Amino acid sequence: MDDKKLTILSVDDDLINLKLLKSMLMKAPNVGAVIEAKNGADAIGILKSRDDIDIILLDIIMPVMGGIEMLKVIRADDSLRQLPVIVLTTDETKKSEALDCGANGFLMKPIRERDVISKIEQLTI
Repeated sequence: MDDKKLTILSVDDDLINLKLLKSMLMKAPNVGAVIEAKNGADAIGILKSRDDIDIILLDIIMPVMGGIEMLKVIRADDSLRQLPVIVLTTDETKKSEALDCGANGFLMKPIRERDVISKIEQLTI
């Protein structure tokens, strides 16, 4: 693997969750940047305007556009379809729906640092 640092898009309407996740991720040696979006619609806008996102961490329950809806948009878009997406949620019942809609991984909140970092490594190597 080369020394390229990952650019992660973290999507969550809870600013505390975003900050916590960013501080966890920035400790990982292979993470270069964490871009934050507060809902799926914002995240799609970011994805359309940048081509350097390596992986998406996606909350399910958000206003404007939720995680499942965003997943469907990503998986239907040829330029975004290949991006790995890890769903992060407190709602265990959403797991099969998220995976059916194309999520590459699923983590329950509260997120543990080692869990999220190892899941990212699995999907980006």
